[in-house]
Amino acid sequence: MIVDETALADLAEFLSGKAASAVVRTEISFGELTVYAHSAEIIPLLKLLRTDARCRFEVLIDICGVDWPGRENRFDVVYHLLSPRLNQRIRLKIEANESDPIESAVGVFPAANWFEREAYDMYGILFSGHPDLRRILTDYGFQGHPLRKDFPLSGHVEVRYDDETKRVVYEPVRLTQEFRNFDFESPWEGTEYIIPGDEKASGEPTKQ
Repeated sequence: MIVDETALADLAEFLSGKAASAVVRTEISFGELTVYAHSAEIIPLLKLLRTDARCRFEVLIDICGVDWPGRENRFDVVYHLLSPRLNQRIRLKIEANESDPIESAVGVFPAANWFEREAYDMYGILFSGHPDLRRILTDYGFQGHPLRKDFPLSGHVEVRYDDETKRVVYEPVRLTQEFRNFDFESPWEGTEYIIPGDEKASGEPTKQ
């Protein structure tokens, strides 16, 4: 796909002037325009992008989250929009924290409903004014938000079917440690010992 970066630069300049209070900065990279915006101004900016004849971004492709645990506002909320009439795409980024909600975009793009529910479920990002902000991918009793970078890989609880009680039960995760060997060495940097299975490739005899 051939991207007209001149058109993207013109669009970035237009938005920086038309929505100066909302736009923090713009960036064109790899043939894509990213607009960094103030979170409090996201709804007016989305309305402008949808309705203005210069933009006509009438399709909301996705809303997703990015977690930066070491940052004060640890989340990026990323909006991807498409203009079929002008054959252009745009990405919006705003920052959010764990406690202050972002205004829901459902009133501008009804498709935002499930996208925002997923961002809430996976990251814990809050959206004010959402008609039904509840989990969408995990169970209702799920603890935590699994796409946060500080979420344990093992999770907090495990789910299994108990044949005795004939129902699904939830139990705390228990890891058997005596059979686990943590060498803290990166497989990409190489280890000082032969990983089981590698002796076949190296031609060395298998130790019994």
